[in-house]
Amino acid sequence: MIREATVNDAGRIAEIEVFSSRFAYRNVVSDVCLYKDLSVENRIPVYQRWISENRFKLYVNEDPDTGIIKGMMGIGMCEDEDKTNAFELHFIYVDPDYVRMGAGSEMLQFFENAGKEKGSTEYVIWVLEENGMGRSFYEKNNYHLDGKDKIFKRWNKREIRYVKS
Repeated sequence: MIREATVNDAGRIAEIEVFSSRFAYRNVVSDVCLYKDLSVENRIPVYQRWISENRFKLYVNEDPDTGIIKGMMGIGMCEDEDKTNAFELHFIYVDPDYVRMGAGSEMLQFFENAGKEKGSTEYVIWVLEENGMGRSFYEKNNYHLDGKDKIFKRWNKREIRYVKS
């Protein structure tokens, strides 16, 4: 079940981001970034603030039977100057223990439905170029590269833009 995140979810959301990043970006992002700079403790206040300020619409994928949060995402209108009517998946993370069990697909479908409800007909996702697992997932779901790229400043890594119409 996908539901809107609350401030009480910030700890689990931070945990998912940290462990998922270490899982997906190992050998892509430096160990210093992943194991020293990135920590649950320093991400919790970020998510608390984003949820309180409504910076992004944050959602969690929660198992309705156990209450375990398996994944999280931030969605909203695209911030790219050339995609002002597009809907953007700002970030998505799945706990490594739940990868390839449907949580990511469920969240992606929710994201696209939310965009349709907002009147968007185009969807945008920025992905680290070296994130092969993520790129494969989006390509499997009919997203394609549109030739745009930028540097993700926190890790000084190239991101590439995927779109779906």
